[in-house]
Amino acid sequence: MNIKLANAPCSWGTIEGWGQSIDYAKMLDELVETGYVGTELGDYGFMPTDAAALREALTSRNLTMLGAYEGVYFKDPSEHRAGIEKILRNAWLLKSVADVGDPNTQPFVVIADEHSRDAHRFENVGRITKELSFSESDWKTFAAGVNTAAKAVHDETGLRSVFHHHCSGYIEAPHEIEELLARTDSRYLGLVFDTGHYLFGSGTNDGNMVLDALEKFKERLWYVHFKDCSPSVAAEAREKKFNYKQAIGAGVFCELGHGSVDFAAVTKKLEQIGYSGWICVEQDVLPGMGEPKQSAKRNREHLAKVAGL
Repeated sequence: MNIKLANAPCSWGTIEGWGQSIDYAKMLDELVETGYVGTELGDYGFMPTDAAALREALTSRNLTMLGAYEGVYFKDPSEHRAGIEKILRNAWLLKSVADVGDPNTQPFVVIADEHSRDAHRFENVGRITKELSFSESDWKTFAAGVNTAAKAVHDETGLRSVFHHHCSGYIEAPHEIEELLARTDSRYLGLVFDTGHYLFGSGTNDGNMVLDALEKFKERLWYVHFKDCSPSVAAEAREKKFNYKQAIGAGVFCELGHGSVDFAAVTKKLEQIGYSGWICVEQDVLPGMGEPKQSAKRNREHLAKVAGL
């Protein structure tokens, strides 16, 4: 398989507005030292927003930039314009370094719902029922915003976008992912499939759910995140009704090989469906949790051992 491995700032505690526990230079140094050859941008402003400075940060470490995540509250149409402007800001920054590193790779703009903003979704993470999902009106508004964003990225920068299903956001449960893909334009929008978010969001601890989903979504699968999900923490989170931040703090997204996701089987499934893109390893932690460099190293070693990556 011609798959390369990346890691991301969230593995070092820089996680979608919930703080930063390390500066970007040290984080990138540790990423390289632990065996990864690509990265994502992280929260806007964590890495340099000046194109020349960002280019230097990547080229000096022989790294490829794979994507930039931006969550937008697409449920509210009044927020679409400002949200799309933020998405395009990221897109132009990605475009400025798209020629750095792997010549066969173009970065993705990673579009998501603004997770944890809606109290019901935040409080019911990992146990979403259809009653907590969108109305038909909400679906039309949300999908229209996502479609507009992805088309704007394509038309203005030539880059492609992927949607990130995400726990504590409105696209968490498997049926919500299916619905969003059915309502969006495959010319402009693919899926970044996150193994850990999918499993926790499925409401089960059955790792075979991940394999089934890869088969189901293979036509829209443009990018993959490898993340594990601790069955014991997930079960506790559901039983005690943890909110999303409590679940993250308890370690629901554990080191690879310590959860329910079988990464050897997942890698084999990716090979079977013809996936040849990048894999970004992520172990979401809050600032100050654990020793990120050591976790990144063990995650890399686990994939080498069980999947030959």
